[in-house]
Amino acid sequence: MNRYPLWKYVTLVVAMLIGLIYTLPNFFGEAPAVQVSSAKATVKVDAALREQVEKALDTAGIKPDFVQLDGNSVRARFSDTDTQIKAKDAISKAVNRDPADPSYIVALNLLSRSPQWLTSLHAFPMYLGLDLRGGVHFLMQVDMKAALTKKAESLTGDVRTLLRDKNIRHAGISRDGNSVIVAFREAELLNKAQSLLTEQVVDVQWSPAAGGELRLVGTLKPQSLVQVQEAALKQNITTLHNRVNELGVAEPVIQQQGLDRVVVQLPGVQDTAKAKDIIGRTATLELRMVDESTEAQAAVAGSGPVPFGTERYVDRGFGPIIVKRQVVISGDNLIDAQAGFDDKQQPSVNLVVDAKGARIMKDISRENIGKRMAIILFEKGKGEVVTAPTIRGELGNRFQISGAMTTAEANDTALLLRAGSLAAPMEIIEERTIGPSLGAENISKGFASVIWGFIAVAVFMSIYYMLFGVFSSLALAFNLLLLVAALSMLQATLSLPGMAAIALVLGMAIDSNVLINERIREELRAGAAPQAAINIGYERAFATILDSNVTTLIAGVALLAFGSGPVKGFAVVHCLGILTSMFSSVMFSRGLVNLWYGRQKKLKSLSIGQIWKPEGDAVSDAPKA
Repeated sequence: MNRYPLWKYVTLVVAMLIGLIYTLPNFFGEAPAVQVSSAKATVKVDAALREQVEKALDTAGIKPDFVQLDGNSVRARFSDTDTQIKAKDAISKAVNRDPADPSYIVALNLLSRSPQWLTSLHAFPMYLGLDLRGGVHFLMQVDMKAALTKKAESLTGDVRTLLRDKNIRHAGISRDGNSVIVAFREAELLNKAQSLLTEQVVDVQWSPAAGGELRLVGTLKPQSLVQVQEAALKQNITTLHNRVNELGVAEPVIQQQGLDRVVVQLPGVQDTAKAKDIIGRTATLELRMVDESTEAQAAVAGSGPVPFGTERYVDRGFGPIIVKRQVVISGDNLIDAQAGFDDKQQPSVNLVVDAKGARIMKDISRENIGKRMAIILFEKGKGEVVTAPTIRGELGNRFQISGAMTTAEANDTALLLRAGSLAAPMEIIEERTIGPSLGAENISKGFASVIWGFIAVAVFMSIYYMLFGVFSSLALAFNLLLLVAALSMLQATLSLPGMAAIALVLGMAIDSNVLINERIREELRAGAAPQAAINIGYERAFATILDSNVTTLIAGVALLAFGSGPVKGFAVVHCLGILTSMFSSVMFSRGLVNLWYGRQKKLKSLSIGQIWKPEGDAVSDAPKA
């Protein structure tokens, strides 16, 4: 009756082992480290850089704990801060030949002290949020008016090109706010234009002006307005992610807040000026023709001067290249860039430019078939050639960049072109700095609240429910173990609201065991045998536990879906805690009870505390132990 099959015990043991392994990294603390990341969008971090860092450390006689390539950075861990500072100087000299124009950012950082065998199992500690580790917090306002204005200006150029291509004469095109106004001298031409624009420019609602004037007014449809704003916000967030990577932040928080605001939190960063410089920096894009003359070839080889009207740049992966000073189109004309495949199924980048850019590209490409065009990305006043493809045919508003590139390189290039600059201006409207000492104090207080809360609950349960209270306390500890392991496996960011959620989860989890214990007591008061009371108590309490946890989970999911920032952090821990408590309070606690009482055939009593009975009732067959 009260016996688990072997597979259930195996499941519990496996869950406990997994919980222990993935919880352990959180107890090792952090060690000083040096992190090397890219300072330019065109500079990649790969295995070659890791080997360069290892060689620099070996030359300097510095022995690191390890050097590893981790995502977009190379990290080297050391035993103490003195070695860390020496290593930073040695690595900086090795990877940045020109200190005035550094290719890499070499920053001091902290890494977990977890042993390598845990790291090899992908067991990592939870990230600590801004309020626990310290750092800087920015609340940024996106200028949506500027984004809509930019869209209206683009539409004006598109309409002008479309009407010219279809030989529909107009008396002028202007912009009034976010509306495009097209004037005509004949009603017939107005009707033709309305039919054409309604069919071709689907994002805009076209209607004749009031008062009988021969003017066509185009306004963005409501859904198009929302799409423009969402696209601007999304591109700004993507761009901010690219910029923040330079700071070497382990787990930055960059997320939307409302319809037009972005929250940026950088844990571990104390240099506010540096953070502002990175976040507020601009990146621009230019397309120029490559000079392939004899003089240019001599300049590339280093045997001659750079020809007049040209400039020397570095083509990523190919070396020096000479490009003309005249700009064909700039990043202001670029609408979209996506990775794809060309006719030969080779990786490519598909570009979309506005009407002005399309007209220029059409004329330039028609006159320069077979020649190369360079795409140059400018950051911090310095430019680098991302790629320089050969023009194969006449280009329009949509064209491809193809050549010797892999799928990963095509995705990277598309990202650089698409998110090289902000889609709409942003300004910092709130700024806050949290020191590391305050973060350490928050950690101490947060852990103290969880530990003392657990101890208080365990003591009360053990006194009130005796042995069953001990089982409940062990189940509660198992629940806490699983919760921390789940958060570590998901690489969640733990913040103060998350710690509050852990403390709340402990109280909610023990509530399930209280229901079970009281249900068993009711069965004992009703005269049921101890073994039957255990079985009926768990089975009948489960429905109540399920109902209460599902309703609480619904509230948690609502917070997760509609909340942001601290609310979302609380909701993540809250929802995970409900799921782990369902498993621990029912399955794990019953496993302990079954181990202790399940094999006793002539069980006469249970250690579950005082069985209070109404006066006059028969004495229970199962008195308290």
